[in-house]
Amino acid sequence: MAKQPMLKFVTTSKEMPEKRSADARREDYDEIYREYAADKAAEQASRCSQCGVPYCQSHCPLHNNIPDWLMMTATGRLQEAYELSQATNTFPEICGRICPQDRLCEGNCVIEQAGHGTVTIGAVEKYITDTAWERGWVQPATPTQERGESVGIIGAGPGGLAAADRLRRAGVQVTVYDRYDRAGGLLTYGIPSFKLEKPVVMRRIEQLEAAGVQFVLNCLVGEDISFDAIRGKHDAVLIATGVYKSRDLAAPGAGLEGIVKAIDYLTASNRKSFGDDVAEYDSGMLNADGKRVVVIGGGDTAMDCVRTAVRQGATSVKLLYRRDRDNMPGSQREVLNAEEEGVEFVWLTAPAGFTGDDAVSGVMVQRMRLGVPDASGRRAPELIDGADYHEPADLVIKALGFEPEALPTLWNTPELTVTRWGTIRCDHATHMTSLPGVYAVGDIVRGASLVVWAIRDGRDAADAMLTYLAQPASVAAE
Repeated sequence: MAKQPMLKFVTTSKEMPEKRSADARREDYDEIYREYAADKAAEQASRCSQCGVPYCQSHCPLHNNIPDWLMMTATGRLQEAYELSQATNTFPEICGRICPQDRLCEGNCVIEQAGHGTVTIGAVEKYITDTAWERGWVQPATPTQERGESVGIIGAGPGGLAAADRLRRAGVQVTVYDRYDRAGGLLTYGIPSFKLEKPVVMRRIEQLEAAGVQFVLNCLVGEDISFDAIRGKHDAVLIATGVYKSRDLAAPGAGLEGIVKAIDYLTASNRKSFGDDVAEYDSGMLNADGKRVVVIGGGDTAMDCVRTAVRQGATSVKLLYRRDRDNMPGSQREVLNAEEEGVEFVWLTAPAGFTGDDAVSGVMVQRMRLGVPDASGRRAPELIDGADYHEPADLVIKALGFEPEALPTLWNTPELTVTRWGTIRCDHATHMTSLPGVYAVGDIVRGASLVVWAIRDGRDAADAMLTYLAQPASVAAE
C-alpha cells in the first residue's frame, strides 16, 4: 500500500517560511519571509486534513480549490497545482503575499480549530506560483479566436486587471485607462515592497501587455478623456477605479504642515522604490527619516505606514487606535510584524487635536474605553474624561480609510446611480450599473475592501460582460 501523503498534521507541526530578523528588515524594503524549499513546501502541504467540507475554500472569496492544490504540492505535482490555482485566481502569487489569511482561509482551517496549527496556505500558494514563473509555466493569454468586441476598463488595479485578463483570454479587445503612470493601482503604489515586491506586479502587467491588453496611462477620466468618449469607443465599459478620497479629521490644528494622508505618504515611498524623483519625499515632507511619527488608524493601511516609517529611519513610531488589539480591523500577523520592528501600539486612544505653530509638534490624545456594541456588533469606544495627554510628533499620518470620489459629478454623468455612501449602485449578480453596458467592480462598489474581493468581482463581471457582448445589439440595448 502506498504511503499516505496527507493528514500529517498530527505528526508534523505548523512551520512558516523563515522570517528575516527584525534588525535586518528595518534596513531594507525586501519581503520579510524567505521562500519555502521544495521539501518544506511539500511537508507543510501534507498537513492538510483533506476535509469533506473544506472551510478554507468556502471562506476564500475566490473559492480556490485549496485542498486539491495542497495535495498536488505534497505529491510533487507542482505544475498541476499551479494550473488549478490559476484556474480560480488571476494573481495567486499576489494573494499568497498580501491576503489576510488569518482572517480568511487559514483562520477557518479545520486543524487550526482543533488546536494543531493551521496549514500555511498562503505561503504554499506563493511558493507554487513563484515556482511556476521560474519554470516558465506562466504564459500570456492566447485566445483561440479574436473577437471584434471591445471593452474599456477604467482603473488598472486588481479588479480591472483581473477582468482584463479574463476578457482577453476570451479574445475580446481590451483597453485599460488609468490615472497613474504605471498600472497596478494600489498593488503598485499603495502596498509597500516589503509586503509585495514591485517586480511581482510588473511582470503580471507585462504579461497582460504581451497578451494584447492596451494600457492608456496618465489618463484622468473627466479631464483627459470624457466618460462618454470611452463609452463611445467600446461595446462595454467596466468601472474599477477603487476609492482614493481619504477620510479626514475635523480637529483643531488639522491643517498644520507635517500632517499628511496615508495614500500620499505610501505613494511617495513606493515611487522612490522605482527610482523616481519625488520632490515631497526628498524635501522631507513625506519622509519619516529622523522624525517622531504618529500614525492614526487601525487598518492594514495604517500597518503599512508604521512599517514604512521604521524603514525610513524614524526615531520613534507610534500608532493610535481607538479600540483595542482584539477589535482592530488590521491583520494580527501584521501587528506582530510591526511590533517586532519597533512600532509601539497605543490602544484605546484617539486624537483630539494637534499642536504646533506652522508645523505639527504634537498630538492631543484622548484615552478611550470600550462601551456597548455599535450597529456593526463591535464595542463602541467612549471618551474617558480628564485622561487627555500630549504626544510629541514631527510627522502625523492619517490612515483613516477611504471614500469614493463623486464620479457622476467628476464625469458629468448624473445618470450613473450611486448609493448614499457614494459607491456605485449595481446589480450584484451581474455587476451592471444603471447604465446599459456599463459595469462596476471592487472598492468603488463595496467601499474599501480586500484585493482578493476586487479580483473576484473583476472575474465575475468579465463573465457577465461576455454574456452581454454575445447578445444581439437590440437586446443588449434594452
